[in-house]
Amino acid sequence: MPGRPPSWAYGPWAIVTAWNPAGKRASDLANAQAHAALLTLVQDGGFTPMLVINGKGEWAEAALLIHGARLWQAAEWGSAFGQAAVLWGDGARAALVWLDGRRVTGAERRWLVVGHG
Repeated sequence: MPGRPPSWAYGPWAIVTAWNPAGKRASDLANAQAHAALLTLVQDGGFTPMLVINGKGEWAEAALLIHGARLWQAAEWGSAFGQAAVLWGDGARAALVWLDGRRVTGAERRWLVVGHG
């Protein structure tokens, strides 16, 4: 491993957003409603997610960090909200998982390291 991982990177986890489906800007209201629906869906699955911000600048989006999530769950949640990808990991190993509808079409794997990126 190339460095020290973030303190939250333990066990399986996912970061999923419901904002701006298909990479197209949605209104603040539509994004807020989609985020609330995602939060409910995740909580109904028995998870207690943490609110995080995914992206930077004008593309900063509210997202959920969901400890204990399996890859198939992250893909289902992302697909349900029209996302092109979700972030899924186990410990400090992460993958940007590309989606096409309900299908996983690829993954880019990385290490999570404090102070990088």
